[in-house]
Amino acid sequence: MSENYESALTYNSYLAVDELLTLQKPLSEGPEHDEMLFIIIHQTYELWFKQLIHEFLQAQRALENGDTHYALSILGRIRTIMKVCVAQVDILETMTPLQFNAFRGYLSSSSGFQSAQFRKVEAILGRRDSRIAGHLPPDVQKEIADITAANSLWDSFLEYLGKRGYALPGDVITRDKSIAYVSNKTVQDVLLEVHQKDPESAMVSERLVDIDEGIQEWRYRHVKMVERTIGHKMGTGGSSGVEYLASTLFNPVFKDLWEIRSRF
Repeated sequence: MSENYESALTYNSYLAVDELLTLQKPLSEGPEHDEMLFIIIHQTYELWFKQLIHEFLQAQRALENGDTHYALSILGRIRTIMKVCVAQVDILETMTPLQFNAFRGYLSSSSGFQSAQFRKVEAILGRRDSRIAGHLPPDVQKEIADITAANSLWDSFLEYLGKRGYALPGDVITRDKSIAYVSNKTVQDVLLEVHQKDPESAMVSERLVDIDEGIQEWRYRHVKMVERTIGHKMGTGGSSGVEYLASTLFNPVFKDLWEIRSRF
């Protein structure tokens, strides 16, 4: 009986709860009460980034297969996950600057700037900048290079439109995918036609706008949270802190989808 019980799948064993709960290791003396919150929030972010990567790749497959309804479902899930990521900032902001600075020195050179998974998210969304991975280990740099050599989410959407019968510029479709996409007037003309004549494709387009807006919302909340907590101090990883984060604001991912707004 005892052997059967020990080998049976349980909530704890399936989710590896015992192992999971050993992964929070505060470094401060005491330790400081708020360091546990800081660790758990950021570990949770990494779990959500892992899920986002999982969902983005599936969304790309659905788009490239021309599966409208499944793509809509996955893209909607991504937007919902991003809302959760934004909401977590509210929890971090319950920690005052004094409470954070009580253990900040123990973080040494570690920084959110070193999150390989977030760099992968950026690459899937179309960022093509070798500087985003230069500080990461060689194996991670290779993984990100592989992502940037393939279709971004936007490229997958353009393939989806091609399957729907839309004629897109050949130089856009066949370009080197390791080079960042540049807004294109002809693509914007096609997008206008999509919105005017093709409700299903227009819904997919608007899901991408939802995701773009969500990314911008998360970046803004992150900047203000950091500014609220450390002001304009240098980041722990040597970045310029708020100055660097602020430079990422108001840079839409899918620029063509925003450009056409004034043409409706």
